[in-house]
Amino acid sequence: VEMFLRPPTRLLEPTMLGGSPFFSSVPSGRVGNNRDAIFRSNEHFREAVAEREALDVAELEARMGRRLEKAERARIGVGQLRRFLEHLLQRRYLENVPTIVPVLEREFRSASQKLEQTQTELNDLEAEKLKDKGRVFRESFIGKLGLLLRGTVSAPPDRFGETLADEHIRGGAFIGADGNPLIVDERDLPNTHMRLFGGAQYHRAMAEFHAGVGAITCPDISREEIVNACGIDDFHDGVNYTRTACVIAVAKARDLFEPFLHQLGYRLSHVLRRMLPIAMHLLQKEGSFLNGHDLFLKRIGAAYHAYIEEIERSTRSKCMEDLTSLTRYVSWSLHTKSRTSLKSMLEKFIAIEDDSGKKGDKGQHGDDPKQFVDLLESSLWNRSLGTTSEDIVAALVCQIFEGIRDHFVQSVELKFNCFFLMPLIDSFPTRIREELECAYEEDLDEVFDVAAVRVALEQRLKNLESELHQVERLQQKFAMIHSTLASQQQQQQQQQHNTTSSIKVSSSLKSKMMSQDTATNGLNLTSQTIA
Repeated sequence: VEMFLRPPTRLLEPTMLGGSPFFSSVPSGRVGNNRDAIFRSNEHFREAVAEREALDVAELEARMGRRLEKAERARIGVGQLRRFLEHLLQRRYLENVPTIVPVLEREFRSASQKLEQTQTELNDLEAEKLKDKGRVFRESFIGKLGLLLRGTVSAPPDRFGETLADEHIRGGAFIGADGNPLIVDERDLPNTHMRLFGGAQYHRAMAEFHAGVGAITCPDISREEIVNACGIDDFHDGVNYTRTACVIAVAKARDLFEPFLHQLGYRLSHVLRRMLPIAMHLLQKEGSFLNGHDLFLKRIGAAYHAYIEEIERSTRSKCMEDLTSLTRYVSWSLHTKSRTSLKSMLEKFIAIEDDSGKKGDKGQHGDDPKQFVDLLESSLWNRSLGTTSEDIVAALVCQIFEGIRDHFVQSVELKFNCFFLMPLIDSFPTRIREELECAYEEDLDEVFDVAAVRVALEQRLKNLESELHQVERLQQKFAMIHSTLASQQQQQQQQQHNTTSSIKVSSSLKSKMMSQDTATNGLNLTSQTIA
């Protein structure tokens, strides 16, 4: 029993129940008026609990053969457990007072500010005031778009940023002719795993297009494609392999590069469309957001999306004109790679013909008419496609294709920057200003929906008033509880002080009485001795 009442500290958790267990027993039985109810009321049950606690103490004292100490009695019974929990709750409550008071004060201040703002918005539901608010919001929105393109850290990347993998899922990847995405080396495309938005994300998408499409090689060319591309001229039936190479190169370039225009337009449109919610977040963060005017915000968003679609179609049309001109006519002065390849391949072809002709002839081709005739017979008059002719055509096709590819990539990048990105900064502000001013003149209710806004603001005003009233009630309730607990604590301290004082007084009185008894005994002894 002794170990049960005072267990070793190594068996206990020092942070629970004051570092020592409580022991209690509760009488069994239900409370109520039913037949199986033992206790007729709560008061009857509480009396039974008190009796059970007294019996537990008496039984323990009988088993131990002594009276329980005060510390031992403080851990036995439901009443002692309740007093311990009440003191613990009071202490914890008083310890948390410094944090509770500022929280309630902050909530009260926030609710008051929102209530005041809502009341101001209700008073501002006049035509001219609404127009001015719309103009201020419009200019702030335009400013945020420019800020996002130039770069900012005000928006959290973990919420609004996209890695390259996320961008491929939502904005589409660049798909090649084989139906697989173009693979770009991370060394050629930095920041692939970073969550970007705005101008940084636009630059990464354009860099991926430049690196991916700019590295595409010419598809394989079959012998049948070369023979079918030879055809017959309108003046002779000779073979013009230069024309054949041009026909094959421009056909393959047109079919391969045109889909990338649509993919790039959709991809960059996705990047710019994502800037709308980010700009709204920044405005809301700064307190410049028009709460409650959903119709006006939808008009702003619709105008922004429509403008992006418009400039994307226009830019794609300009790029298609460039692609058509590149694949309509091959200019050797522009395709420098093709011109160099043509010269080197013809020199190679002539060297091969030298090796197959006269072994010991060291003269130049221009000096030997027979070699020139042999060259014409093997290139212009012979439709039997040999290995050398096939290599020449394939090399020419690849060089023309690469020239078209390089011009295409540079032209597309330049045009999307000039006619897709820049208008968002230069032309869109004027466009949105004109649209809103025209809408103001036509019908203001179609822009702001004043009736619906008024109903929403009145409902918000009621909710804020109710919230403010609840916070005030919490503050009053908290103040009352705090004063009650503080007074109880003072009373307990006063009682402890009085108890200590009474103990000291009784001890001093007892000492005085003992000294008086000693003096009296001494006098009696002296009297007896004298007698």
